[in-house]
Amino acid sequence: MNKLWVRLTLAMGLITTIGIILAVLLINRQVSTQFKYFVAHNQTLSTELAIPLVGYYVKNGGWEGVETIVDTLHTPGGKGRGQGMQRGMMPTLVLADAGGEIVYDQSNQRLGQPLGKQEKNAALPLVYQTQTIGYLLVSEANNVQLSARDQAFLEQVNLALMQAGALAIALGLLMGVILARSLSAPLSRLADAARRITHGQTGQRVPLTGADELRDLAASFNEMADHLEEAERLRRNMISDIAHELRTPLSVIQGNLQAIIDDVYPLEKTEIEDIYEESVMLHRLINDLHELAQAEAGQLSLNLEAADLVALAKNTTSLFEGLAQEKGIRFDFNAPADLPLVQADADRARQILHNLLGNALRHTPEGGQVSLSIARAQSQGGSFLRISISDTGPGIPAEALPHVFDRFWRADKSRSRAEGGAGLGLAITRQLVQAHGGQIGVESTVGQGSRFWVTLPVFQATKKSAA
Repeated sequence: MNKLWVRLTLAMGLITTIGIILAVLLINRQVSTQFKYFVAHNQTLSTELAIPLVGYYVKNGGWEGVETIVDTLHTPGGKGRGQGMQRGMMPTLVLADAGGEIVYDQSNQRLGQPLGKQEKNAALPLVYQTQTIGYLLVSEANNVQLSARDQAFLEQVNLALMQAGALAIALGLLMGVILARSLSAPLSRLADAARRITHGQTGQRVPLTGADELRDLAASFNEMADHLEEAERLRRNMISDIAHELRTPLSVIQGNLQAIIDDVYPLEKTEIEDIYEESVMLHRLINDLHELAQAEAGQLSLNLEAADLVALAKNTTSLFEGLAQEKGIRFDFNAPADLPLVQADADRARQILHNLLGNALRHTPEGGQVSLSIARAQSQGGSFLRISISDTGPGIPAEALPHVFDRFWRADKSRSRAEGGAGLGLAITRQLVQAHGGQIGVESTVGQGSRFWVTLPVFQATKKSAA
């Protein structure tokens, strides 16, 4: 009873039933009234009043005193086929002159009043030599008593109306069931698919059928299911990657300690330093994961203030000069002198530059070049400074570009953690840039190198520093 299709069917059936019953009652009333009027009209004609009334008008030159002949003809014992009728079976008559003014009213209530337009159209014209001299009207048909044959005919009409009404109600209920099921079936499929997804079956989809609104709902559900399936895939990959990344340093630490305990390795400072390096790497990985989780949850606090991006870039670049010299990599720095300040957290901005420069140096071969440039940029969101960091590394394939900022992604799958990191640096960088209200992107050509770019908003004097 609480199912949607049942409630829709009952609602439509109730509305259909009420509408058809009202229609049948109204039609029955109109048919009964018009049929009685028809019978009364025939009874009027059956009294053969028309000819005597015309004769009276011609003989007397008008309708004065016409009630005498009407009463004589329209009573039991009078002339014509109405003779012998009971008084209750005779219709009430109204006679009007050629202008429509009533000259005789059996009820004596409307003498001298004009006939209405509908009454005039329904009245029987009295004609003499092609000229209308009056109108004879059955004013009341409700008091007409029907004969057995007439009553049987009226009952047959009413029965036919009730049968048609019952058939229409049955068809309405049938169509209501079909319509209700067509509306509720897509919702049932949607609910079943949703239940399956809650049990881990994220591959569930629903067909796009039904009305436009239901199709839109199904399309939105399928889109949501696609995102859930992708999120589930990323979650599983992330768990697998985290387990792998944690297992490696832990295995090294555990293996070295076990070797020292078994006297395979001597308990020397160099061995302890190796274990310490692995613990540092493990600690860095855990910190990166924690920082990334905070950034993705929007819980990363920022001390936004006016920051000199050029000075930050120069300071960060100086940190990598030693490493660049060791690999024979040349640094190019280009920034105009009149650049405005940016609204940023200086420490986080430095971290962004550090991650991008470190990534560029890692992937640039010996004798290569890394370029850093800062310039103005405009967008619908306001004024920005655009940082571009280019390298002359191997480049990134086009199919891999959408995944560059994913967690634990590496361009070279064969690269070790020590050489390529855990694959969290770019993911953290993207979250930091977005937290500043900026954007980040990458362009790359295989064999020529890559270019990462970042935009940070220009500081506005009217804005307050935010956390």
